[in-house]
Amino acid sequence: MARDIKCFRNIGCVSSIGMGTWGIGGGFWEPDYRFDREWIEVLRRGLELGLNLIDTAEMYGGGHSEEIVGQAIKGFKRDEIVIATKVWQTNASYENVLKSARRSMERLGTYIDIYLLHWPSESIPICETIKAFEKLVDDGAIRVFGLSNFDVDGIKQARECCRKYDIAVVQNRFSLIHRDDERAVIPYIQTEGLMYMAYTPIERGALTQDTYLAEVGRKYGKTATQVALNWLISIENVVPIPKTSNLKHLEENIDALGWRLEREDWEKISIEFLKRIYKI
Repeated sequence: MARDIKCFRNIGCVSSIGMGTWGIGGGFWEPDYRFDREWIEVLRRGLELGLNLIDTAEMYGGGHSEEIVGQAIKGFKRDEIVIATKVWQTNASYENVLKSARRSMERLGTYIDIYLLHWPSESIPICETIKAFEKLVDDGAIRVFGLSNFDVDGIKQARECCRKYDIAVVQNRFSLIHRDDERAVIPYIQTEGLMYMAYTPIERGALTQDTYLAEVGRKYGKTATQVALNWLISIENVVPIPKTSNLKHLEENIDALGWRLEREDWEKISIEFLKRIYKI
C-alpha cells in the first residue's frame, strides 16, 4: 500500500493518487495494440510502488484498456487493488448495463470494485440504470457504483433512485484550472462522505511547466506537476487519477505523495489560479 492513503466506506483504503488509463489501449472506441507491453509494465510498476487504484472504461480503446488492466493485475493480491470502470451512456438501459458489466469483467478477468455511469443519459431514466447497478451488487459483479460527469442535482436525483445501496463515488473533471465542482459538488461529496475521483488533474500537461507552480515546488523540492497533484490530494475526499502511460510520469506522480503543501501555500496557489480563471 502507498504511504499516502484515503479511506472510504464500502470501498476501503486507496492510494491518494490513482492511475488513469484514458489513451492506454487506444482512443474513443478504437483499440491500439502497439504499446501493450509498455502500458502493462507501467501499471504493474505503479502497483508495486503502492498505487492500488486503477481507473478505466469500456469506451477506452473499445475495451482494450480493460484488457490491459486485466493483464497488469495478474500476480497481485486482488483484494488489495481497487478497479474502477465505466459504462457508456448509450448502454445505460437495465439490460445493457448488465451486458456491459459482464463484458468488462471478461476483459478484466475479475469483478469490478467501482462501476460508474460515464455520462448522464439523455434518453434512459437514471432510475433504470441504478436498478441495474443494484442488481450487479447483489450478483457480486461489482462492489459499489457511482456517477461520472454529474452535477449535484444529478447526483441527488440518482440517489433518490437507490433502494438497497447508495452512490459511493463521483468522478468529474477537476484541476487548478477547471474548478466547476469547487462550489457545490465537492462540498456535497465531503458532507455525504463519498469518494471524488478527479480526472484530467494536470490538464493534459498544461500544468507541468507552469512557472508559478515550479516556484512553489522549489520550496519543497518538487516539480510543478507534483505541486498541482498535491494541491488536489490536500482536499478532503478528493483522489486525482492522472494518466499513467510511461514510467517517468508514474514516478513523478508518486512523488506527489507523502507530504502536504503548507496551508498558506495551498491557499496562495488556489487564489492565483482563480485569478487566472476569472482574469482578475
